[in-house]
Amino acid sequence: MNALKSLLGESEAMRGLRALIAQVAPTDISVLISGESGTGKDLVARALHELSPRRAKPLLVVNCGAIPQGIFESEVFGHERGSYTGAEKMRLGYFEQADGGTLVLDEIGEMPLSAQVKLLRVLEEGEFLRVGSSTVRKVNVRVIAATHVDLMAAVSRGDFRQDLYYRLKAVTVAVPPLRDRVDDIPLLAKHFLKLFCDRNHLAEPTISDDAIQLLKGQYWSGNVRELRNVVETVLTLERGAMVLKPEHFRPHLPDGATRTNLPMLVQRPPETLEQELLLRTLLDLRREVGEVKHLLVAAISDTRSAQHAPESVTLRDVERDQILRTLNENGGNRRKTARDLGIGERTLYRKLKEYEIL
Repeated sequence: MNALKSLLGESEAMRGLRALIAQVAPTDISVLISGESGTGKDLVARALHELSPRRAKPLLVVNCGAIPQGIFESEVFGHERGSYTGAEKMRLGYFEQADGGTLVLDEIGEMPLSAQVKLLRVLEEGEFLRVGSSTVRKVNVRVIAATHVDLMAAVSRGDFRQDLYYRLKAVTVAVPPLRDRVDDIPLLAKHFLKLFCDRNHLAEPTISDDAIQLLKGQYWSGNVRELRNVVETVLTLERGAMVLKPEHFRPHLPDGATRTNLPMLVQRPPETLEQELLLRTLLDLRREVGEVKHLLVAAISDTRSAQHAPESVTLRDVERDQILRTLNENGGNRRKTARDLGIGERTLYRKLKEYEIL
């Protein structure tokens, strides 16, 4: 059961997570792992593989968002020699490379629609075609999908196939955010401290109780990954301190990112929280746009141009303005913008083109 030991924590949420993994892993059923970035979805996928009868076979992890759309099908399903310009030799795709084992499709929401059709066929029939081939090939692969976005919302937008969504979510494993397992923070912090000190041959300090309370009071939007980064940063920059106190951690924590400063009902599912946050943002923006429109109409009410003032703000207007504002706030960084909006990068690119923002 070593695979489960990597999923640290004694909270009720983590005990339930490990129990679900142990129950599902020995089967061949498809699994959808959901959870915010930094929660440890990769560890869950690895545990599902290592506790399965396929443990001696390959485990391949593919980030769907990192593969350019133009070569996606070639990468995943392979291609024949000469199937397109530059295809100088036959290539085995990830499915054939993982034959007999497990294929993890991370950020599944970024998969192009054309490839989703082929993935559905593999899941249902165990067969596919290489790009440029008419020969049906069989594979025996367990598919584990992972996502940090709401796939049901992607289905509603037309970015993800509904039939594929229901096929993937035969079993959904929801990885809890760190703020829902606060009691695990001391264990995690001390674990990361020991790992870093052992790896770098450093004397191992202790963490004071008030420093632990400080860490437990953070919101941790980046979850376990963020906690690990903070611990390693403190150990690197505050070297020599044998007792780590709150003053050692505060300079390396985001301003205002405390649980008390964020009055959110964090016991609800991440998808619900993301939807409510986006809705509140859109409503605030619509209110602001409405106020600006009112001022404009009032200012020109005595002129002929007042006849052409807009009478309503459409959802497209709101969405376009929200994308523009978020893009500007992130200095044009599209990855951060997509993350803040709760959509995939490929979806953001499509929206930018649709609204002629590119």
